[in-house]
Amino acid sequence: MTTEKFNIHQQITDQIIAAIGEGCAPWRKPWTGGRTGAALPLRHNGEPYRGINTLVLWSIAASAGFTSARWLTFQQAKTLGGFVRKGEKSASVVKYGTFEIEGEQGEEEKRMYARAYRVFNADQIDELPDSYYDIPEPARDLGTELDPEMEAFFAATGADIQSSDEPRAYYSIANDRIHMPPVNTFHDAAGYYGTLAHELTHWTGAGKRLDRFNRFSDRKAYAFEELVAEIGNCLICATLGLTPDFQQSGAYIEGWLRAMKEDNRAIFRAASEAQKALDFVQGLAGATQQLAAE
Repeated sequence: MTTEKFNIHQQITDQIIAAIGEGCAPWRKPWTGGRTGAALPLRHNGEPYRGINTLVLWSIAASAGFTSARWLTFQQAKTLGGFVRKGEKSASVVKYGTFEIEGEQGEEEKRMYARAYRVFNADQIDELPDSYYDIPEPARDLGTELDPEMEAFFAATGADIQSSDEPRAYYSIANDRIHMPPVNTFHDAAGYYGTLAHELTHWTGAGKRLDRFNRFSDRKAYAFEELVAEIGNCLICATLGLTPDFQQSGAYIEGWLRAMKEDNRAIFRAASEAQKALDFVQGLAGATQQLAAE
């Protein structure tokens, strides 16, 4: 029983890690517009998923570009008259429960179990009722504007920061470039610069900078990098006089710790790397601004 549970958790973690490369995770998205319209992943009956399953299905939806919130087993889709398209890949989610066994003294003992099962997003299934399909949220012009002082700081780091109508925030390792959605699609400037600080922390991990990607390169490295980037976001925002969204950041970090099955020691390691990232970008910005003043 113990071995089975461990394997399920590893499978779930691997699914999340495989989807991280798509950019800023969809459960932390302070801008409007997107390829995905799903707010919370839902079971076939509209009941929200909970815990690690929420992270799993959100990640996969973002990676695959699914717009629908509903997830169904093959049999549930069939019962509703739907057909899973040939070649579509399912996602693994985990169900927790208890069972009773007789103890050594004859008493009943409760034991926990974890069982994996497979589901498909509604976008992978044809001929479901119309209510199972969602339309992506359009980007909205909320009038949010750039802050000159913040812009000066980020520009002084020398990072290649580009913006387009693509509703994703991410750092591309291959192109060594940060991409941001348009600032006017963000709910506020703090959300824009907090997201940019997160991606800038990723940017510091390149080989020609702090070389974090090579120093942390095991199976959990991507999830660990998300911890570093989110703590870096809080540190950079606080340094710039912005109030970090600690509640949202705390939930984000907690989610990745659960995905990694790590204890709080991972936070201390990530915090140390985030401090190095802050020191690095402050050094770059300070040197650039000093040259400009001379």
